[in-house]
Amino acid sequence: MKIKTKRSKRSRIRGRRTCGYGSRKKHRGKGSKGGKGMAGTGKRAGQKLTWLQRYMQDYLGKRGFTSHKKLKRLKREKVISIEEIISKYYSNLENTIDLSEFKVIGKSNRVDLIKGKEIVCKDISKSSKEFLEKNGVKVKILKNV
Repeated sequence: MKIKTKRSKRSRIRGRRTCGYGSRKKHRGKGSKGGKGMAGTGKRAGQKLTWLQRYMQDYLGKRGFTSHKKLKRLKREKVISIEEIISKYYSNLENTIDLSEFKVIGKSNRVDLIKGKEIVCKDISKSSKEFLEKNGVKVKILKNV
């Protein structure tokens, strides 16, 4: 008696038009799947967006390094003019005006309103310091704040 052997898939499929891949369009490279790997998942992506939303929610969005523009904005020095100090603090009853986060700049013709007070600041321009001291305002500069 002869034992029946299983024919290979290749020989069974021979002559059957699509060879087990369904429509001829389906048996292509990665072109039919929107590219290889994570291709097409960028900011303006569309073809794999639903997949991203389901399986990789954190894939899109900002993270990592801080832009130079933002750093520049963060490092920008806080500056206040003597005119602003007078308009904000002249009615202050305390003798010291705390401006430890600011650099003081400029001059004002209303400086007599803060005469006799002490200004504590991070930094001050040379001309402003001379102007204030000449008009009876004490200046204290904080180092390494």
